Amino acid sequence: MSTGSVLLWFRSDLRVHDHGLLAQAAAKGHPVVALFVWEEAWMRTTRLGWPRMGAHRVRFLAETLADLRDQLAAQGVTLRVRFGDPELIVSEEAARWEVQQVWAHTEPAWDEVQLEKRLALRLRRQGVWVQFSSADTLHHRDDLPFAVPTLPRVFTQYRSRVEKSVRVRAEAAGVDALVGMKCEPAWEVPPVPRDAAGRYAGGERVGLARLDHYLWQTDRLAVYKQTRNGLLHEDDSSKFSPWLACGALSPRRVWHEVKRYEQEHGANESTYWLGFELLWRDFFHWSARAHGRDLFLDGGIRQARVAWRRDRDDFERWRTGTTGYALVDACMRELAATGYMSNRGRQVVASFLVKTLGIDWRWGARWFESQLVDYDPASNYGNWQYVAGIGHDPVPFRVFDVEKQARTYDRDGAFVRRWGPKAPTLPMVDFATATAEVRERYRRAGLPV
Repeated sequence: MSTGSVLLWFRSDLRVHDHGLLAQAAAKGHPVVALFVWEEAWMRTTRLGWPRMGAHRVRFLAETLADLRDQLAAQGVTLRVRFGDPELIVSEEAARWEVQQVWAHTEPAWDEVQLEKRLALRLRRQGVWVQFSSADTLHHRDDLPFAVPTLPRVFTQYRSRVEKSVRVRAEAAGVDALVGMKCEPAWEVPPVPRDAAGRYAGGERVGLARLDHYLWQTDRLAVYKQTRNGLLHEDDSSKFSPWLACGALSPRRVWHEVKRYEQEHGANESTYWLGFELLWRDFFHWSARAHGRDLFLDGGIRQARVAWRRDRDDFERWRTGTTGYALVDACMRELAATGYMSNRGRQVVASFLVKTLGIDWRWGARWFESQLVDYDPASNYGNWQYVAGIGHDPVPFRVFDVEKQARTYDRDGAFVRRWGPKAPTLPMVDFATATAEVRERYRRAGLPV
């Protein structure tokens, strides 16, 4: 392997801590060009009429890149941010700076995997050596007790095998001796829309501060399992997901900080449960790799043939929070206003769209893709398939009763008062009748109900 200069292509790993490729470059003294490609495809309008990357995501990513730029600059490395087609830009930048190697972390979703294959072929034709390292997961692919294509279908089986036999590796070494190649900066970031003010700021330093706040400053980890389904209060759950999704926060850093917390304060159900959620995140990552295109097709990984409705008017009432069901409407309005929604809220609104309105789950997944600051394809589409009963859920027709969920998780109505419409409207459907009709569609598709 050449010991010459390296182009490090940042993707969903926008941090300096626990960054294996940065650590490798520092250890071996490779001069580094750092590159991020803001993909033109992210900014296109979907066939459903909204941008693939909405205003909240644009702002959060721009803030994260600015933070990464500043931290790399402190190490003498210039971050170049280019806009366009990553296959073309990475190969162009490799030629421009005459690097001998391109390094990047892999990503799990189908389009990104195909891009990696095309890019590797293009770069090798240019005489550039390519290294794609294991992606940003809690467990390394090489440590799994099974091959990814044979991933267990049910999460419980996956968790059991992983917990018994796999340890989380130590974090990558810190980087304080990077060598940056001399190159001019580039900042081809789309303008942040005026309506992009959101709930969370992007950037590694903000993500690390959130980790410190939740574990050490407030000690909220101690009650995580009891409060994690809360809808309203900021510290009911960890809220690490925005920074985990873009790689501004390492899952291994979270894991090892939780272990340090357990050593100092003792382990309990809550400390275990936060690690449990990181295992879910990994599970969806490996599922995306195992199932490829099926993650995005209407029948899901079960290849089911459910007769989905594609009623734009009904979908718009769901999307805009005007269904007449107060909890659903409050959750959808919170999402539009902030780019975030609690996990409990996501389960409720997804179940209502798919299991009560019977609408194509991919429409909901694409709206979430546009809006959520913690969007990542594996978790988003994996969770939507789970709720739709065509993914990893062993109970295909699991329904969230909207009114019961409201009574359980918003007993005093504070969340609905904060985010719901000021003037209530009549329910767009009778919940029981509409759900029964969708259940029959599942039965006709041959799915157990």
